[in-house]
Amino acid sequence: MITIWPQYLNKNLTLKEGRKIAKEDAVKDPTLSDVERAVKRLGLKHSVQKEVSYPGKWYEKSGRILVEWEGTKLELIREVSSEIKQMRN
Repeated sequence: MITIWPQYLNKNLTLKEGRKIAKEDAVKDPTLSDVERAVKRLGLKHSVQKEVSYPGKWYEKSGRILVEWEGTKLELIREVSSEIKQMRN
């Protein structure tokens, strides 16, 4: 299982603040529901944990998604981000 926090995909965050991919690949202010919809559209098994906080922002319950994925975490994050971009267009 790979954990995806919305912060990993957020274009408005720096790498230090939690973004894991290049700004060109990232999306503006993704929500947990955006990430969940993208994972569903990709047909991946997942579970949502809404009441958890990203360690860097422990005071904010942003939630996370656990995804079954065979590739690398970075590949998964890029796929999800790309799917969110398609959904927003």
